[in-house]
Amino acid sequence: MYCPFCNTVDTKVIDSRLVSEGSKIKRRRQCAICHERFTTFEHAELVMPRVIKNNNLLEPFNEQKLRSGMRKALGKRPVSTDALETAIHQIKSQLLSTGEPEILSKMLGQFVMEALKKLDKIAYIRFASVYRSFEDIREFGEEIAKLQDNPSLHRKD
Repeated sequence: MYCPFCNTVDTKVIDSRLVSEGSKIKRRRQCAICHERFTTFEHAELVMPRVIKNNNLLEPFNEQKLRSGMRKALGKRPVSTDALETAIHQIKSQLLSTGEPEILSKMLGQFVMEALKKLDKIAYIRFASVYRSFEDIREFGEEIAKLQDNPSLHRKD
């Protein structure tokens, strides 16, 4: 690690700790030449699969786009930011666990719909109506009926 003060390569770690719930390591370093101290952070860099859009174009996975779409569906619904972030983390884990370098946008959409279904049924219907491009009220009603017919999806509070 280069010293940010004198650019020498000769630095040593004098302290390390886990931060960010164990997802990063904070290291205090000291330069052997100028003796200045500085902090570095280390984290695992996971490569998310690229997304194959419906028009067959490839684009990098965009976590902000995912978060924005889910927030729109969850607009004014009683779902905490922590619950949303947990769902996003689970979706990213699902994507990584496929082991594929590229995934269809359809698969990503299914992961989002399943997550929203668990978080909030109204948000799920909102997202599904846009994602599946419902053409009429009948399709809307059919999706709502599916939710009502599945007792495992009803709230237990």
